[in-house]
Amino acid sequence: MRHYCLFLVAVVFSLLLSFPVRAAEEKSAGLVVDQAKRTITIDAKIAPRKLEYLKGAIYPIEVIACWPHPRGRKAHETVVTIEVMPSAVHKALESLGLTPGVPVMGEAKDAPQGPEVKIYLDVPGPGGKPHRVPIEKTMIDPKTNTYMPKVQWRFTGSVMSKPDPSKEDTVYGADMTGTLISIFPVTNETVLQTNLTMKEEKYLKLETNTKILPPEGTPVKLVLEVPKMR
Repeated sequence: MRHYCLFLVAVVFSLLLSFPVRAAEEKSAGLVVDQAKRTITIDAKIAPRKLEYLKGAIYPIEVIACWPHPRGRKAHETVVTIEVMPSAVHKALESLGLTPGVPVMGEAKDAPQGPEVKIYLDVPGPGGKPHRVPIEKTMIDPKTNTYMPKVQWRFTGSVMSKPDPSKEDTVYGADMTGTLISIFPVTNETVLQTNLTMKEEKYLKLETNTKILPPEGTPVKLVLEVPKMR
């Protein structure tokens, strides 16, 4: 009986120890939510800028993160590729207390709506230690050799889309395109957008900053940081 009681105490104690870890950090495939730091960390890789099917053509950067080719519709215009479902990131942002706004597409009169989120990229630094870089510094305007201007990254959430136009069934649109973060409103099937419009897209042609980013295919971490509620 004494041994049985000691066993029960040990089990209860181990469960109590595990609760703070689960409360502070929630993990799923390719994604970690840290409630204490209010961050979402996503497994990613530096995307290739040339895709074979485009026969050497390189398009300006229009999105930050999406699925790789051929699943990702913006894989030829992205900084990093991811494997996580965009809807999983949507749910993670909601778990940190955010409510999605409204995405826009094309020459819309209204700007994208939604709470602001900070975005960073953890790249390999000296000694292999991660070096955190604001996402704007991972891109440059080749004409001026200057960083991408600072923008607001907004949690808009995605529109719902029809996988089959002949049916009424809808799904989370970003889970069809694989787009997580877009710079310009080239799609509303995404989770986050900026305050930039298609007017800026006409003259702001971005390229990856190879002075900061590691070689293509290098594993990195995409970090979304949610400001503390006021």
